[in-house]
Amino acid sequence: MPESAAPVLESLPRRPLGGLPVIAASPGQAVDAVINSARTELSNGAAVHLINAYSIALSQRDRAFQQSLSGTAHNFPDGKPLSWVTRATRQPLTQVRGPPVLPGRHGQGGENRVSGTSSSGGSEELLVKLQQNLEARFPGVEIVGTYSPPFRSLSEAELDAQDELILRSGADIVWVGLGTPKQDHEVRRLADSLHVTACAVGAAFDFTAGTKREAPKWMTRVGLEWTFRLISEPRRLWKRYLIGNFVFLAAIIRNH
Repeated sequence: MPESAAPVLESLPRRPLGGLPVIAASPGQAVDAVINSARTELSNGAAVHLINAYSIALSQRDRAFQQSLSGTAHNFPDGKPLSWVTRATRQPLTQVRGPPVLPGRHGQGGENRVSGTSSSGGSEELLVKLQQNLEARFPGVEIVGTYSPPFRSLSEAELDAQDELILRSGADIVWVGLGTPKQDHEVRRLADSLHVTACAVGAAFDFTAGTKREAPKWMTRVGLEWTFRLISEPRRLWKRYLIGNFVFLAAIIRNH
């Protein structure tokens, strides 16, 4: 697809899933839409979320989180279960994973400037590795700023200082890796207050930086990525996957 014809986020079709609007698009369309929207919609901003079964499960009991993923939010299905439960419908979903979306096509000419913010395992060391790996894999990419906020709620003064850094950087896209649901609230705030394109990418920071291992491709292909992550971090993730998956399925049935 020619770059001039690349879709913007608003043009992509959506379908309801578990009470949330989810975009039906290929990974390539998702990348094109995020980049193109960053170039053409800075006056309005865009809040982009990569959601999975846990996101839908959490939204069932967290009204504020549900609101962040509703309305003008752009939700891509980052999770095989979202594809599975829609496979037999007229509008099936295709998985759009965070790690490929994060670098996107920024290496093609270095036309986009990217600013990242993280506190999920979010040390300055992680952000340095993230920047180094992106620049090595995508020659020409321009990372104009990184920021590792403290692991707590920021004061108004700290938020203002962070926002000023983002605006001064001139970034086209702000990538946010703070963990769910914190990152989703943050991209919504950034889109609404700074009118930028902000994208919540979850563990993609860690995977791209090399601080966490990704599941083997065959496990991702057959939908067992969650199993690999559960085995890698059982104490942190067991509730998310073992309980969250049942809540997810209940939400799908209830909202069918």
